[in-house]
Amino acid sequence: MAGVYLSLGSNLGDRQENIRLAIEKIGERVGEVVRQSSLYETEPWGFESENRFVNAAVKVMTTLSPMELLRATQQIERELGRKKKSQAPNTQQRQRGGATAGIPTPIYHDRPIDIDILLYDDWIVDEPELKIPHPLMYKRDFVMIPLREIMD
Repeated sequence: MAGVYLSLGSNLGDRQENIRLAIEKIGERVGEVVRQSSLYETEPWGFESENRFVNAAVKVMTTLSPMELLRATQQIERELGRKKKSQAPNTQQRQRGGATAGIPTPIYHDRPIDIDILLYDDWIVDEPELKIPHPLMYKRDFVMIPLREIMD
């Protein structure tokens, strides 16, 4: 069994209900949800929107591999109304201090649910479609505050 930390966010529809349903589905399909943070209301990050987010984090014990976990969480997102995942066109790159860092600049959208894999035990995964630990988690208070609340 692996201990996995997930970040959840919602800024469309009944945000709290979207988070509740996502956690319920995670418990049914991913594994036992052993910890759940409080809900936090936050401003959008990385894009402009009039819709504030509700964010949370959960710890789950799972037998799924990291890629199986990714597929399961993406399926849950689709079932809860997520139309498209935030993506970065290959032609855009983030600038840092005037130098290109080679990190694609994501294009974010309003969404009824977003589930990000933050940590998977002490594993490091560096695949094109999955990076663990999540590469931007330390820059996001809306991820780190709920995560710190439930960390062992």
